[in-house]
Amino acid sequence: AAVPPFPAPAGRPRAADTADRALLVAWTRAFCAETGQSGDRAERVVDERTAHGGLTLWETDGVPVSMAGVSRRIAGTVRVSAVYTPPEHRGRGYAAAVTAEAGRPAREDGAAEVLLFADLANPTSNALYLRIGYEAVSDRLLITAEPE
Repeated sequence: AAVPPFPAPAGRPRAADTADRALLVAWTRAFCAETGQSGDRAERVVDERTAHGGLTLWETDGVPVSMAGVSRRIAGTVRVSAVYTPPEHRGRGYAAAVTAEAGRPAREDGAAEVLLFADLANPTSNALYLRIGYEAVSDRLLITAEPE
């Protein structure tokens, strides 16, 4: 189980809602751009996750500074994804705190596993995930075919 960072960063978590939509879409697109994914479905992803309480924000002084999403529970498992902190807020522990918080409700509701896929080429996020209690289970290779 993920454990909050100690000491905890300033601020607190809260569930994202429809009033946060524009910010969440912008951050989802930024996350996709930084991770080499398409942001074409950002609105749909945000709407779906917000509808089931699957987006958590970390905010300081009422201002969102980081987000993390979780999937719906399937076969006892939820997946943490789209952990994003804008560059101007990085290095303060917000991503660790929001990541630990995002999976907490699912664990408390009986989820058997809370999974998180990480990019092996990103040592910063990998160190963060290990520090808050995630453990490496396996490596995967994603191969996509593009038409010529």
